[in-house]
Amino acid sequence: MSRTRFDGLPPGKVASHLGVMLAVAAVLGVVVAGLAIPFAGVLGFTARNVAQSVDDLPQELETEQLPQRTEIQDVNGKTIATLYDQNRVNVPLRQISRTMVEAIVSIEDYRFYQHGALYLKGTLRALFTNQAANGVVQGGSSITQQLVKLTLLNQADTDAERKAATADTYGRKLRELRYAIALEKHHSKDWILERYLNTAYFGDGAYGIQAAAQHYFSVNAKDLNLRQASLLGGLVQSPEAYNPTKNPAQAKVRRDIVLERMAQLNVITQAQADATKAKSLGLKVRSQPNGCVNSEAQFFCDYVTRWLMTDSALGATVQERKRLIFNGGLTIRTTLDMRDQKAAQGSVSSHVYKGDGALGALALIEPGTGNVKALAQSRPMGKGKGETFLNYTVPQKYGDSAGFQPGSTFKAFVLAAAINQDIPLTKTFPAPNPGHFPLNEFETCDGPYQSSEVWSPKNSTSSSANPNLYEGTQKSVNTFFVNLEKTTGICEPWKLARAMGIDLSKEWQKPAFTLGVADVSPLDMAAAYATFAAQGVHCAARPVLQIADAQGNVLKKYDKQCTQVLASPVANAVNDVLRGVLAPGGFGQALYPGQPAAGKTGTTSENKAVWFVGYTPNLAGAATVAGVNRAGQPESLDGKSVGGRTLYSSSGSTTAGPIWGDTFKIIAQWLPDEAFVRPSTTDIRGLLVTVPSVAGQSYDSARSTLEGLGFTVVNGGNVDSSYQRGLVAYSAPGTGSRLATGDTVTLYVSDGTPAKPKGGGGKGGKGGKGGRGGGRGNGH
Repeated sequence: MSRTRFDGLPPGKVASHLGVMLAVAAVLGVVVAGLAIPFAGVLGFTARNVAQSVDDLPQELETEQLPQRTEIQDVNGKTIATLYDQNRVNVPLRQISRTMVEAIVSIEDYRFYQHGALYLKGTLRALFTNQAANGVVQGGSSITQQLVKLTLLNQADTDAERKAATADTYGRKLRELRYAIALEKHHSKDWILERYLNTAYFGDGAYGIQAAAQHYFSVNAKDLNLRQASLLGGLVQSPEAYNPTKNPAQAKVRRDIVLERMAQLNVITQAQADATKAKSLGLKVRSQPNGCVNSEAQFFCDYVTRWLMTDSALGATVQERKRLIFNGGLTIRTTLDMRDQKAAQGSVSSHVYKGDGALGALALIEPGTGNVKALAQSRPMGKGKGETFLNYTVPQKYGDSAGFQPGSTFKAFVLAAAINQDIPLTKTFPAPNPGHFPLNEFETCDGPYQSSEVWSPKNSTSSSANPNLYEGTQKSVNTFFVNLEKTTGICEPWKLARAMGIDLSKEWQKPAFTLGVADVSPLDMAAAYATFAAQGVHCAARPVLQIADAQGNVLKKYDKQCTQVLASPVANAVNDVLRGVLAPGGFGQALYPGQPAAGKTGTTSENKAVWFVGYTPNLAGAATVAGVNRAGQPESLDGKSVGGRTLYSSSGSTTAGPIWGDTFKIIAQWLPDEAFVRPSTTDIRGLLVTVPSVAGQSYDSARSTLEGLGFTVVNGGNVDSSYQRGLVAYSAPGTGSRLATGDTVTLYVSDGTPAKPKGGGGKGGKGGKGGRGGGRGNGH
């Protein structure tokens, strides 16, 4: 090499040049005596020193899975949202057009398939040129070296690691060279090129060739033509400087350079290059939405991601789960039905406007499976006026709200407890207005309610003086239900509500329980009432069916989690009573969807929230309208403008009910025609069988005992228990529960590990004011 190349350079620059050359020689195991040895004194080290220091570097580069975008799909496989930190979809080399491969190799490393990890001639030429120009004028890194740099940067978790991956030091370059050699040793050229094309950033948020092809041209990587491939091939050198959406002139100049280079290398003819250069960029930009805010089902998407975040099978920590969900290239198949979602959202939005001082919400769930079919709320997701990021439709564990007081919708739990206790549907109870009830006459699970005060609730509806269970429920008579609750006790309705999915601590064992004073979410109320529709089978809400990885392999299936919590004849009787709410004379008569349906209205203290929870045999829904200010705090609905009209009074049937009714009238057209099972015309007393104690028995023995009583038995799996491994730990429903012949009993088998003691009662919501009874319900 001519010594004149150093003319005019300061001694430090000369030393720098020679240091790089010496380092390169050492890494490659080549000692070029004419270059390195004569200048060893100037540089202060020898080739042996460099070689030893290089030997200390790691010899392999761990290539982790590249971040890829995740797709959330509805029940039919349609994508409803994409989640990603980097918009990338990996594709094999065979699914990348040959023209694209030729373009990237021509411009970035035309001897890629001939040289090793380092193209020595090109690297030295680039080093001298760039040093002389005091900047980056010419690239000299091979594709393998570029892949190493991109990999180190992509896998950097901290600012320090990111800084180290991009530092303009010879130490970094030496490390990259060593890694490049290791990559070439352990992987084929095709593997390296494929990985490079999937790793590279192409600007405008597109990572990897597939995402870039889809973003800029709305095609797949396998279909890229010469005009498109030459543009993308030129972007990797400086993705933002040549960004065709922001700097089209510079992008065209760079594209034409690629085309000219391809012609020089005889990859294409000069005529092809000239013809393509005469064309426009040919962009057909398609943005890839990111996150739930861009979804057609924003708050369902939000619920799915938060629900999955709680699954320890997806990672030991929340951070690991989040990384998998947003970077794992997953396909998440959900239970969402977009027809139901559009019907629900349309109804909610038409009855409560996004800028109103109230919130409208609706949750739909399928009885017997727990499949969440739709979630809709009036305030869309976002930061603009009338928008919010708070999810009010789901429990606080997965959302942002403690919920709203459900009012008289809780009366259904007292009704079910009464029927379960053999109280005939025709039995009457006094309905004074107001009533006067000593609080210590109510029984909790721990004995009489501890208060000497007298509670005096009023009725907000009219009825006969002594209605039976049909009339008292249809007209939602407060004092009738208080008297009914005195008879059933608070404990059984409270336990039943918990078994049906309502998260209630012991503090809610209070006389006003029947009037609904504990905060709940629409989804929880829909799931609870779905239990009645499913003849007493409660299924936990399930938004996800399965998750598959980027290769299509199923990582996990989410089976339904269902338990018989109420005897089917009892549930059938509840259904028969609640049908009266939508029958002529019931508060929900106008909401009847044209199919057999049942439901219950609810209005709360100070009209802060109104509800309608209703169901057909195959779909349950809970609608609420709640006074909520912009800070998310509850307020009275009175005097608020809601849906274009001022509310001077509100009720479950007239304010929340139309949301439910309009939704179900649309959905009814594709719901199967099914009818509720009518209860026996005889008293259900004597038709129920008590579940015996089978704990400590072998599974086969316990199953035989229960099947002998006419029950259907299923295995619920292993649980922690002090019983010997293999013996039954407990059943659900438990000992003493009463079921009908054919109802299901789930047996849980001991794994031999004693259960860890748990804390008390569980989480409760915020209670409303209500004085002595602990809350007031307005009845309907």
